[in-house]
This record gives sequence, C-alpha cells and structure tokens, in this order.
Amino acid sequence: MDIKEATASYEMWLRGCTHVVESGLKLKHAQMRQDPFFFFRGAYYRWTQLWPEFCKDVLHAPKILCSGDLHVGSFGTWRDSEGRLCWGVDDFDDAYPLPYTNDLIRLAASVKMVTDARTLTIKFRDGCDAILEGYTEAMRDGGCPFVLAEQEQNMKRLGIEAIKPAKDFWRKLVELPSVNPRGVPSEAKSVLKRNLPPKVDYKIVRRQAGMGSLGQARFVAVAHYEGGYIAREMKATVPSASVWNAGQKGRGERYYDRLIGWAIRSHDPYQKVEKGWLIRRLSPDSNPIEIGNFPRERDEYTLLNAMGKETANIHLGSKGQVSRVLADLRKRNRRWLRRAGKEMAKVMEKEWNDYRS
Repeated sequence: MDIKEATASYEMWLRGCTHVVESGLKLKHAQMRQDPFFFFRGAYYRWTQLWPEFCKDVLHAPKILCSGDLHVGSFGTWRDSEGRLCWGVDDFDDAYPLPYTNDLIRLAASVKMVTDARTLTIKFRDGCDAILEGYTEAMRDGGCPFVLAEQEQNMKRLGIEAIKPAKDFWRKLVELPSVNPRGVPSEAKSVLKRNLPPKVDYKIVRRQAGMGSLGQARFVAVAHYEGGYIAREMKATVPSASVWNAGQKGRGERYYDRLIGWAIRSHDPYQKVEKGWLIRRLSPDSNPIEIGNFPRERDEYTLLNAMGKETANIHLGSKGQVSRVLADLRKRNRRWLRRAGKEMAKVMEKEWNDYRS
C-alpha cells in the first residue's frame, strides 16, 4: 500500500466512524501538501504502517497506553481547577496501547523535521539527548505535573520567558458566522448545554483547528457571561488511526479519557469526553502552542527536556509497566533514539514527496 492508497483507505474508514466535514478534509490535504511537517502531523495513519517496518529493533519494547500521535506541536496550556496555568500534552486523539518507543521516536522525528526547517536551532543529537534525559529521569522519579502558576522560576524551567495569549482571540472567535442549529447534532447540543452556565445565551460557530482532526465535526459555543466571553469547544471523537491499521472497525475503544485520567498532571476540569464528543474550555490560555510561536529567547534544551518529562508523565499512567520500561531503557545504546528519529523523519519526508506529486 502506498501513501495514496493508504490515504484513500483511511478516509473511507473514517467516514464509517463519523460524519466527515469534506471542506475540512480538503483543507487538511492542502496544508499537508505545503510542508513536510504539516504532512507529518496530518498523516499519522501512515506512520502507524511505516514505523513498525523501519524500527524493528524497538518494536518489542514494553507496551503501554501511549499518546500515539506525539510531536513538538502536541503541547499546550490550560487552567486547572485552582485556576493555575499548566503546560503539557494536550492531544490524545490517537491514544492506543503501543510500545513506549513509539511516542519517543515520533517526538524525536518531529524534532529532526523542525531543526531541518530551522524552526528550532538546537542540534538534532542534543535535542534527542534532552528528550531521553528528561524522559528517563521522570520515569525513574515518578513524574511531576507542569504547573506554571505564573511563577517565573517555573517558566524558566520550561525554557519559556513568556507565553503570550493569541492576538485578538475573542474578536476572531465572536466574528465567526453562526451555524444553522439544524446542522448541529442533537446530542452535541445537549452536551454543550450541560457544560455551560445555566440559562446563558450563546451562539454556535464552526472553528477549524489542528491538523490530524481536520474533517471531523467541530463546534464552538460562544457566550458573553458576567462581564466577559466564555467558550466551549466540542469535537466528534473517532478511534485512533492504530485501530484502522489493525484492520478493525471504527466502533472500538476510544482511549482518550482513560489516558488523560491516568496521566500525572493537574487536570483541566473542562476537558472530557461525553457521548462521543470531546469537550473543553476554549480561551487564549487554554490552547495548543505551535513550536514556532515560542519566544525567540528560549532554552531549547530545557524545552525538549520538559517534553521528554511530560511524555513520561503520560506513560506513567501505565503503572504496571514502569519497571519494565526502565529496564528496557537501560539495555539500549544512548544513540538509539537519534538513529530511529532520523530514520523516521527521512521516511516521512519521502512519503510527503510521493503524496504531493
């Protein structure tokens, strides 16, 4: 199966899982053709086919509940139940039981692609060392949530001097046209209503975001409430692309809630799955952070080290496998992640060239 056949097969499977927004899918393809990293992010389904073929020496590592589609753009901020600013992985759409090496290799491959594009200036080998060092330390020590809490010392530990809210966030959201209520599924309306303050007036809009999930139905309820705007975003969930790769129907287990519930973190109380819809609070400080939007003055080694630690925070949810993961890590040559990340970046760039031709 080549990339074109894989894409056609995956999208046919996707249509069997959910109502596909065809305009979103067209936008996804347009973006994937533009840039190899966009392709990397949008074609996780192809990764599930290729990484076992090119990374055979790490395929039999201990299996845990993984993020799956992990990369340097998978991280963002949110507010916990105490209103504190937190940072970590914010995308669990492709959560699935996999060898723990999948997440580390995919993160390393994404580092290779963004260093090649000069979005990051750190040397690739140093970036891989930072990830592996942070991951191993956190797995050994039991992990620790990244609660920034507006404390400068924690921001510096992350390698970020300031996280600036998106410019004109609310204006852009409020100016989006309202969706015809008949175009919103009834179960989506009931989920939205339960997750908004009672008796608040709101409008529903469509918002296009992310890469891998473009094409899935996504709605945002926006309201003016007690002096300011609030918003709740909901997205139709589908099983991981690993389910498609395993040849299974798209009605199986969705691991999103399980993985986010198990992870070592201070949780976002608004982020949950209800009746097949992922819902979360939307605000300028509850959003993914694109790697290119980090401040220019940053400690990239510390940032990638933190990404390694946060990956461990996710993996530590599989408590029964932690000792086996650590034992497996001790057996591996220090350069294993560099080799695998470099190889998979090369493989996915070749796929991108085939895809856009």
